[in-house]
Amino acid sequence: MKNGINRKISNVSAVLLLLAVSLPAYNVSAQKNKDKSQEKQLISANGKQDREYWSQLLYKISYPVVHNLAEETLKKNMPLEMGPDYYLQVKKVTYLEAVGRTMAGIAPWLALADDNTKEGILRKKLRQELLKGLTHAVDPNSADYLNFRSEKQPIVDAAYMAQAFLRAPKALWDPLDSVTKKRIVEEFKTLRTRSGAYNNWLLFAGINEVFLLSVGEEPDPARIEFAKKKMIEWYQGDSWYSDGPSFSMDYYNSYVIHPMLVDFLKVLVDKNKINKDEYETAVKRMIRYSEFLERVIAPDGSYPAFGRSITYRTGAFQALAQTALMEKLPEHITPSQVRSGLTAVMHRMYDGCDNFDKNGWLVLGFCGHQPMIADQYTSTGSLYMATLGFLTLGLPADNIFWTGPAADWTAKRAWSNQSFKKDYKVEY
Repeated sequence: MKNGINRKISNVSAVLLLLAVSLPAYNVSAQKNKDKSQEKQLISANGKQDREYWSQLLYKISYPVVHNLAEETLKKNMPLEMGPDYYLQVKKVTYLEAVGRTMAGIAPWLALADDNTKEGILRKKLRQELLKGLTHAVDPNSADYLNFRSEKQPIVDAAYMAQAFLRAPKALWDPLDSVTKKRIVEEFKTLRTRSGAYNNWLLFAGINEVFLLSVGEEPDPARIEFAKKKMIEWYQGDSWYSDGPSFSMDYYNSYVIHPMLVDFLKVLVDKNKINKDEYETAVKRMIRYSEFLERVIAPDGSYPAFGRSITYRTGAFQALAQTALMEKLPEHITPSQVRSGLTAVMHRMYDGCDNFDKNGWLVLGFCGHQPMIADQYTSTGSLYMATLGFLTLGLPADNIFWTGPAADWTAKRAWSNQSFKKDYKVEY
């Protein structure tokens, strides 16, 4: 009897041991195959497919803002979602936030010539609606008249509107009627009645003035000079600027500083207000910073959620997208690997996370609806910084960025036993 029990125990033990050995091996193998399949999907698409995905996604993100502004229903239909510690007057700031930030992201794309492709039809429709919407934005009698004249926050979001006009003057400024142009100029000049924070806000004030300069208006030279001097002073080295006197580890070098400083200085050099060397140094620093952004894209398309304002989502990659748009990527970083890396980020962010409400508006969060992570200044309109990661759509479809074969980005190379460039600081 005892021997029979022992035999049964031994048989059960053997089965359990077999399961313990075989099942985990099966699960690990299956998971590895699944992971490989997912990774393959991230880079399997060709450039034409990637571009179709980017353009449809950017249209999806920006359409609620642009279409409602065109229909004078932006204030009626846009949600007013805020984080738990929000402290601004939301109805006085969030609508200009949505419009200015969306414009800055879609401007290079809208600047492309019309064509009869599926993308071209979407692009033309969006541009026409935006031009129509801008007439409402500065019309005091419109239901969607935007606030430039009170609160400090409009200094920021007028700056993104200014950046959009600078990025696509022929598409977004020149076609406007004279009354709308005059009204926009008047609204921008009212921003001078306020000052903002002693940080990147100086750059917002500065680019608002150089926009006025670019359209033949008299700028405030003090705001321009103060912005230029302080940003140069706040450079910390190896492409990193501090956001004010103290350094913060976040994505503000991409959300604001590098792209806006380069665009700001470009106007000044074009108007013979500064030496070309100042502009070229800023460009070199942005190129170097773009290397960091390319390296933070993980093999699976994720990236670190650190620092303030992570609810801006793909806006974190604005500096990389702009560097690629300018065709200034470092020699060791190919356009194809940047396209592949950014496409992986977009798939991970917008396919893998539920970032839209039932009406297509972005929701507060990073990967999904996470309102508790929203900063005290973040509302629905703030989220449209996400469009800034799509600047490279401004390159035509036949550019090498879109025609080159899919390629692994640096992190995929590093984590798959491939060669990749050793990193080291720069001294400019």
